[in-house]
Amino acid sequence: MRREPGTVSTARPRDSRKGPAGHHVHARRLAELSFTELRDALTMTDGNLTTHIRALQQEGYISVAKSYQNNRPLTTCSLTPAGRKAFAEYINLLEQIIRQTRSK
Repeated sequence: MRREPGTVSTARPRDSRKGPAGHHVHARRLAELSFTELRDALTMTDGNLTTHIRALQQEGYISVAKSYQNNRPLTTCSLTPAGRKAFAEYINLLEQIIRQTRSK
């Protein structure tokens, strides 16, 4: 799979049972992604991704918009301010763990 510039990936194997952590993060496109883009980037099943989206939406981390494009349904997910803050805190925590591990 060809990656876009600004895309970060871990070395974990593909596993549709895993959640978003450890998969591709499209740093430049965190503002808004379609369901299909998320599903394909995260290599998750439709049902599994739907479950994760619902949980993130209930926590207030993402908003979901439903519309139509070319007479086809389009579901779009966007990070909320709370979601951006939580994501930044998560990245900071991971960076702190890496720094601590390297210093040992």
